[in-house]
Amino acid sequence: MFDFLDSGQYDVLGAFWVTVQLTLYSAVGSLIWGTVLAGMRVSPVPLLRGFGTAYVNLVRNTPLTLLIIGCSLGLSQTLGINLGGETFKETGFRLAVLGLVAYTGTFVCEALRSGINTVPVGQAEAARALGLSFFQVLTLIVLPQAFRAVVAPLANVLIALTKNTTVAATIGVAEAALLMKEMLENEAQAVFAVFAVFALGFVLLTLPTGLLLGWVAKRVAVKR
Repeated sequence: MFDFLDSGQYDVLGAFWVTVQLTLYSAVGSLIWGTVLAGMRVSPVPLLRGFGTAYVNLVRNTPLTLLIIGCSLGLSQTLGINLGGETFKETGFRLAVLGLVAYTGTFVCEALRSGINTVPVGQAEAARALGLSFFQVLTLIVLPQAFRAVVAPLANVLIALTKNTTVAATIGVAEAALLMKEMLENEAQAVFAVFAVFALGFVLLTLPTGLLLGWVAKRVAVKR
């Protein structure tokens, strides 16, 4: 049933390695962009608050497939923006990361904003009374506690991101979903085996992540 794995025709590990790379780069970018968005959403500047709110509500409710294809068609093919990629493979990978960051950052933002709301208002007021600016209050007082409070929600976002990387196959990124599509076309007699291999692969990626970050969440939780 699993003879197709021994043929050497399919690089399953290589495809999952691309998935892991997509996840890692997108996770780092989403964490940074989501933190910036969260800062905007709680900013005292109306323009920043308005932009953050509009961006989150618009992008979060836009299908990820549409964003990924939009990055490929709009940026690369229409505007010629390749993000430094010299080949089609490199350009597709970087555009996929950009789309995933733009999308996942909104969920990171909302998770962080919920964590910010758990920080007692009195702490921020005391910091402002000492003469700290909004940026200093946010980075030194509020965000460190907010991050500790939302490790578990961020773990869920990371797991969802891992599964969302399959959408990158729509623009030809050679990750697991694209290889699975090729294998289903060539190995019609082993459809269930192909599904089982890739389902197991994603379980092996997401289950340890959930268990590890769940343990971290319990260790760093703010006890009030």
